[in-house]
Amino acid sequence: MVDSITRQSPSREQFVTFYRQMQLIRRFEEAAALSYQRRKIGGFLHLYIGEEAVATGMIAALRPSDTVVASYREHGHALAKGMDPKAAMAELYGKVTGCSRGKGGSMHLFDTSIGFLGGYAIVAGQMPIAVGLGLAAVQAGRDDVTMCFFGDGAVNEGEFHEALNLAKIWNTPVIFVCENNLYGMGTALARAHAVQEIYRRAEVFNIPSERADGMDVLAMYDVARKAVEHARSGNGPYFIEAMTYRFRAHSMADPELYRTKEEVARWRQRDPIPRLRAQMIEQGLATEADLNAMDAVVDRQVEEAVRFAEESPEPPVEDLWRHVYVGYDSKDMT
Repeated sequence: MVDSITRQSPSREQFVTFYRQMQLIRRFEEAAALSYQRRKIGGFLHLYIGEEAVATGMIAALRPSDTVVASYREHGHALAKGMDPKAAMAELYGKVTGCSRGKGGSMHLFDTSIGFLGGYAIVAGQMPIAVGLGLAAVQAGRDDVTMCFFGDGAVNEGEFHEALNLAKIWNTPVIFVCENNLYGMGTALARAHAVQEIYRRAEVFNIPSERADGMDVLAMYDVARKAVEHARSGNGPYFIEAMTYRFRAHSMADPELYRTKEEVARWRQRDPIPRLRAQMIEQGLATEADLNAMDAVVDRQVEEAVRFAEESPEPPVEDLWRHVYVGYDSKDMT
């Protein structure tokens, strides 16, 4: 069953969907960077530029009832799960029309209506939550799965080991996706990990695992279908290490002194978007004109998101006491 799924080739419609989704993420992030430089966005901003193939390919294998949790570099995952770009951008701007009413900002996008249950600023903090979501699905008799995204910097945290151990003990339908971009903030992987093949870490917990090309959306889609089928069939967790690379710094506040321009340039040659674009043209799935037209639609969509964010109101002062656990008047809760 799993092998037959892996061998299937995506349809033309899937190719188009992948291309549009990756372009939406890329353009959204570029617009967010510009808004940050214009001081329209405050706090930290961690961009997903270069890693679009991972979220796009992996989440494409899910169904609407499945859930996703991610780290603080989560704009791409939220958009891939179906979040309205307007709500996402407004949240970055801290506006009341944002997905978290302007209270979460860049690192805390959240939308229960689409099953995107948060970006988490604490490194590896989302991993135990993913296990809990998987356990809840099992106890409720649902065959939904949870997909948990995290970076290579999370692997040496205690929550990583605790989450994998419990996921296997409880046989929870969780797909762990390590987005290995070779740097935990400014620390190179080789300087922080005794075992650099991160997928091997899952073997200790008897969890099936593999490494995939995170710069190839088709490769990510293939491995995602295999992992989802495994988890949804009641076989427990699955672990994927996606080898990818962020083209921008760790955050907008990062001077990026720890890697060379030559290294970044080499990885840019593997940019997943031009890679897919070339494949589509070569296979006769789209022309340059077709793809340019898709790009124009995405550009308008992102422009509308930015305009919506800039024109939206700030949260009212009374929101300081709403949607919190203590220090509020229950009559004010809406």
